[in-house]
Amino acid sequence: MYVIFTDTDTDLTPQTAKEYGYHLISMPYSIDGKEVFPYEDFDTYDEHAFYEMLRNGTMPQTSGLSPEKYKNYFTPFLQEGKDILYVHFSEAMSGTFTALKIAVDELKEEFPDRRIELIDTKAITIGSLNIVKEIGDLYVLGKTIDEIKKWAETEVDKFALYFFAEDLKFFRRSGRVGNFAAFFGNILGIHPIIYIGEDGKMTSIDKARGRKATIDKIINYVKELEDDIKGHRVLIAHTDAPETAHLLGEMVNAEFGGDLRIEYVCTNPTAGSHCGPNGVGISFHAKHR
Repeated sequence: MYVIFTDTDTDLTPQTAKEYGYHLISMPYSIDGKEVFPYEDFDTYDEHAFYEMLRNGTMPQTSGLSPEKYKNYFTPFLQEGKDILYVHFSEAMSGTFTALKIAVDELKEEFPDRRIELIDTKAITIGSLNIVKEIGDLYVLGKTIDEIKKWAETEVDKFALYFFAEDLKFFRRSGRVGNFAAFFGNILGIHPIIYIGEDGKMTSIDKARGRKATIDKIINYVKELEDDIKGHRVLIAHTDAPETAHLLGEMVNAEFGGDLRIEYVCTNPTAGSHCGPNGVGISFHAKHR
């Protein structure tokens, strides 16, 4: 008997989590020194209000969890005699996983007969969500922890994520894009195209001027890399830019025949704190990332 966990940085909502049986770990952000835990400090995520704050000059900060916070999530289930499988966002993106490993080591000493297993999606937002949902499907079918981990060994690296950000000052603040690139990118309307590689890190792989040209380039990556794209979900995320997201969806449908399993997602506030408003991205099943 085991339970599955994921975190809010994977874009999974409480409503969808219930469909699969996931338990959510809330990854916080801070505004004016006040720490906010998604879906613990509020029930419904008002994405438009959040990104409007960012448009009006708010610059949220993000932080990790303490070992005790992780233990508080896991301990009740271990006490019930249940094992744990935690499918999380990229370890390479946050120092919070140092605290997670401390918590797991301590819990394994306290509950030596129980298993705590981790699967690193090596992504964030919809790149993680695609994997989280596929694992959720396997969990609902009754697959074991070992069967799911075996699936993850090959499949995690086959879910690609390509996206662009509109205002690069948010990436500049978080160190994702250099000051020079951020400054001139905003002035000239140049958008870097960013992907997450098999190392779980964000990398700028290309650039284009203007939203339409940027989307065209992203679709070219989808055409080049897709693998059984109709057999899997195609997730399109946006940071309060639904019109641009649906434009991307229409263009992808036009390319692949219109019967894709497209789902639209608004990026969670913690990850959105780093990329800012008006960004759009796509996650799909690929030959490789």
